[in-house]
Amino acid sequence: MNFSLETRYWYLRDHQLFKHLSSSELQEICLISSFKTAKKGEIIYFANDERSRVYSLKKGIIKIVDMDADGNETVKEVLQAGDLFGQITLEDTDLNEYAVVLSDYVTCCSFRIEDFEKVIQKNPSLAVKFTKLVGLRFKRLENRYTNLMFKDVRTRLLLFLQEWAEREGKPEEAGVSLKNYLTHQDIASLICSTRQTVSQLMSELKDSGLIDYSRSMIVIPNLPELRKTAA
Repeated sequence: MNFSLETRYWYLRDHQLFKHLSSSELQEICLISSFKTAKKGEIIYFANDERSRVYSLKKGIIKIVDMDADGNETVKEVLQAGDLFGQITLEDTDLNEYAVVLSDYVTCCSFRIEDFEKVIQKNPSLAVKFTKLVGLRFKRLENRYTNLMFKDVRTRLLLFLQEWAEREGKPEEAGVSLKNYLTHQDIASLICSTRQTVSQLMSELKDSGLIDYSRSMIVIPNLPELRKTAA
């Protein structure tokens, strides 16, 4: 799908990274931006094919999948609108990952590293905001790796569900609800466990009343109680 300059302008204007820019500065960003869309299940980014670009997710949810030398795949993280991915260090490093669409539809914009560097060099405030966003992403990964090292599998699952609910949950009468777009294998990869263990623990949490779930939804009846159990 081709995006006109006007459409790019309105998409970027509301992004947390660019909303502080003036109209002329934003128009300059539009000229170097490239947009793409994809549907659920499609691969929207492959690191080996696009090593010199930094991406920002405008709309939707994706998962970043890492592949080791033996071809084994692991879900590295789940990203939402506003998150950055690709060569976010602005260096042409050798990544072996790709992004798969989890929501019904996604839109993302990307920039060639050399073009984006020129823009942020002229705009220190943009550089600061970019650095903060990258820092937040690395902080989430750091917290996750800390949990992997020092928490048991049940606690890691509870903390994962807590974070998921705090980021995406919608308060309803029955509790905090989540659209269930992750398989048990996805969750297992994210918390460094096995699909069988995650399935067993999810059943135990359901039996204990901490969660309820189906193929399409997860409901946490009492999020403070779940937080307390995970602590």
